[in-house]
Amino acid sequence: MAASADPGRQRQEAAAAVVVVGSCMTDLVSLTPRLPKTGETIHGHKFFIGFGGKGANQCVQAARLGARTSMVCKVGKDSFGNDYIENLKQNDISTEFAYQTEDAATGTASIIVNKEGQNIIVIVAGANLLLNTKDLREAADVIRRAKVMICQLEVTPATSLEALTMAHSSGGPECTGVTKHISQRTWAEEKKTKESGWVLWWIMKTLFNPAPATADLDSRFYTLSDVFCCNESEAEILTGLAVSSPADAGTAALVLLERGCQVVIITLGAEGCVMLSKAEPVPKFIPTEKVKAVDTTGVLVIILTKEPVTGHCSLLVS
Repeated sequence: MAASADPGRQRQEAAAAVVVVGSCMTDLVSLTPRLPKTGETIHGHKFFIGFGGKGANQCVQAARLGARTSMVCKVGKDSFGNDYIENLKQNDISTEFAYQTEDAATGTASIIVNKEGQNIIVIVAGANLLLNTKDLREAADVIRRAKVMICQLEVTPATSLEALTMAHSSGGPECTGVTKHISQRTWAEEKKTKESGWVLWWIMKTLFNPAPATADLDSRFYTLSDVFCCNESEAEILTGLAVSSPADAGTAALVLLERGCQVVIITLGAEGCVMLSKAEPVPKFIPTEKVKAVDTTGVLVIILTKEPVTGHCSLLVS
């Protein structure tokens, strides 16, 4: 069943701008001076339980940046699951389609973080893998009314693929456009249509984060992703190319772009990221300001803006 504030499903007063179909993980975090070697036991200096999962991390960040958000996910009917749903509510995220199941435990991630902020992570996906087609169909309305839909691979690939397919065929009469073609029309034609009194339709943006990455990723993930965002190790797995510099990342990004993505972003940790698009196919390196890393878990940040002049919906990823 889906968890909600009231016994019945409650419709949001306004559609969520950002819908995340993805994972919720309870993080079991140990802080240590260094990462252990194989077979080694070491002392840590702090332990805490947190709320994680690639999907939920992205949804919470979007909500904290001011976007109206909804999470489509599945957790266990256990203490971790109950706490997780309450955490989503505390972050002003719709839990209308946050499902609970008795067939699996809430997903967990065991994380060890050293003093440099480097980590090793083992995930047990649990209930995340039970999010299915039936669940998506129940959430179809909130998915189709969104401006941005985000997926990852901590739920089954089939579920993420279906969500992307559902989103890619959607749109609604709210924005005048997004940063891609609008029904094959130019902006001038859109403006003319508006002046003639026609209702304008926007096309949803899809963002896909292929993590954890698999070398045999279904080719449809590329064509259904308006923004395809991965890190350097995931880019290596997906392309078979070594990525150890911005130039390498640019080469890998071109390979991914050729597979059908509209925009490709490869993050490079402390170095920044490399991005390119079909409109601007020359790789662009964007360095970041140097900071001291505390913990790099869950650093994908989604920013949804609306440009005041054109009304276009823009999506920025860092």
